[in-house]
Amino acid sequence: MEFFAWCMIAAGFGMAIGSFGTGLGQGLAIKSAVEGVARNPGASGKILTTMMIGLAMIESLAIYVFVVCMIILFANPFTAQVVELAAK
Repeated sequence: MEFFAWCMIAAGFGMAIGSFGTGLGQGLAIKSAVEGVARNPGASGKILTTMMIGLAMIESLAIYVFVVCMIILFANPFTAQVVELAAK
């Protein structure tokens, strides 16, 4: 299999794993926040603020994975070396 095909497979698996973890983390965070608000409605403002900060941190993981996948696909630092080795 060619180098670029392996790059596409690696980027796809990376994005799938990153998205799965992000979705799972955000779901658990929202579940816990809703349970907290249900138990103590007076603290809903603090819980909402903390949840939003936590969701932003979790979402940054997906953005980092996306950036790494784009680097693997479009700005791979090993592309020139692999093409040079393949030409020999």
